[in-house]
Amino acid sequence: MSDCLKIFCENTGEYVDIRGGETLLEIAGRIGHDRLGLKYREICALVNNKNEPLRYQVFAPKMVRFLDRGAASGFRVYTRSLCMMLYCAVREVVPEARLRIVHSISGGWYCRLFVPDTEQEKEVPLPVDASLLDRLYGAMRDLRDRDLPFDREERLTGDIIGKFREEALFDKVTLLETVHELYTTVYRLNATLDSYYGALAPSTGVIDTFSLEPYKKGFLLLGVDRKNPDIPAQPVTQEKMYEAFNENLRFNRIIGVSNVGELNKAVLSNRTAQLINVAEALHDKKIAAIADEIARRYHEGGARVILVAGPSSSGKTTFTKRLAIYLLTNLLQPEMISLDNYFVNRDKTPRDETGDYDYESLYALDLPQFNADLTALLRGETVDMPTYNFELGQRQYKGDRLHIGPNTILLLEGIHGLNPELTASIDEKMKYRVYVSALTTLSIDDHNWIPTTDNRLLRRIIRDHKYRGASAIETLRRWPSVRRGEERWIFPYQENADSTFNSSLIFELGVMKDYGEAILRDVPNDCPEYAEAYRLRRFLRYFQPIGEKSIPPTSLLREFLGGSSFRY
Repeated sequence: MSDCLKIFCENTGEYVDIRGGETLLEIAGRIGHDRLGLKYREICALVNNKNEPLRYQVFAPKMVRFLDRGAASGFRVYTRSLCMMLYCAVREVVPEARLRIVHSISGGWYCRLFVPDTEQEKEVPLPVDASLLDRLYGAMRDLRDRDLPFDREERLTGDIIGKFREEALFDKVTLLETVHELYTTVYRLNATLDSYYGALAPSTGVIDTFSLEPYKKGFLLLGVDRKNPDIPAQPVTQEKMYEAFNENLRFNRIIGVSNVGELNKAVLSNRTAQLINVAEALHDKKIAAIADEIARRYHEGGARVILVAGPSSSGKTTFTKRLAIYLLTNLLQPEMISLDNYFVNRDKTPRDETGDYDYESLYALDLPQFNADLTALLRGETVDMPTYNFELGQRQYKGDRLHIGPNTILLLEGIHGLNPELTASIDEKMKYRVYVSALTTLSIDDHNWIPTTDNRLLRRIIRDHKYRGASAIETLRRWPSVRRGEERWIFPYQENADSTFNSSLIFELGVMKDYGEAILRDVPNDCPEYAEAYRLRRFLRYFQPIGEKSIPPTSLLREFLGGSSFRY
């Protein structure tokens, strides 16, 4: 082995001699799994802080960290590889069917099968029964047991378009025709060709844990449980989320934009103003309907306390301000209460697993005092309202008093609004809960989707950079902690909502493209956050840029881009 070429393996903290052209898989095999310190088989690697497949060949000195399915990047590789195995199984079991992996829900990925109907000259859903699922699962299990390679190829885009057109993968054809890349990376598994926007596993044997479950009109593809990657994920009930997803899909079909390729075509044909106007009108209509329902319940003797909750960068603040306007048109007087003013003094603030103050914990709030004040207000009493001094870490009283009169409604925005413990002393009839989140975004194509968490992350990166003086590095570094807080304090209570508001806008990733790319390019290659910045930049390249001049000042997106008519 030549001493001239070395990589630095972050897993072992040592330099490793390599031959030029060796794959990461071969290098990992020589180092030895035990020395890499991974619980599961290595599935991908960070090479100079960029996620690469293990069949990546090394020709120069690199810094390498091998990852397994337990890492965030490894989990994504596992999921993409599982999707290709499912597609390959569909090609084998029902070759005439079109597979659509619609969106993530209920702990997995909701999948539908469609077949051509020559009489109607369109596609129709293929019913999915237990027998068909058994056959698909059996084909996937066979792929796993054969440990077949995911072969990566980089070909001229024109050649790939021709191949996809032959396979009737017209969603991929439209995308590639509107992205205008000279070369396209594809994967081949057992003679099946497909494209994914990130790395796949070295072989099917690594993808050893999965299941298929019937769900609604299709089925769920379930990968590994994120908290325990030894077992398949278990379905969770998300009926309200499902209805929100379906509503979005119906809207997309009506306007003729169901994936990124179709969005790009709309941009290139100057339809963006129409898309923006229709999407904003849909938001208006939904907010007005929620306000009407609150008013109806109020006049029936309930809904005195409106709780607006949702994860980070979901647009809760703008939603709440717009809801307040529609409540006024219903002759109700909204009175805002900030949950931040009920933080406990800093010496009583709980800490997270890293020892930092955990302001996202429910118990960072003074629940007894908060409930006592709400109860007193609902009885018609005048209450001294606190403020919280973040510099001193103390709650203070400065003479602010609140009394609610006839037709007054209390409006509270915060991440814990759906948690029953927040307002345990308040009669359920008096509460109306709204869950706000970017629940859906466009699919890239039938087999690739953009996680809604990425949508929110981009919003936050842009907002933090524009208004809070925070770099993309700081936002990316903080994001895993934010996500852990959401998983613990928000997502388990989604189904408690009386109404669900999907804050995503069909055009927003095109609008955020130029903003996001510019900010993410400032993340240097020599910091760990570069891997995530690079990944986000890669999927933004699929979008044609959309100008923001047609976006109204009341748009929820203005909360992140600027130019809003609301004060924050």
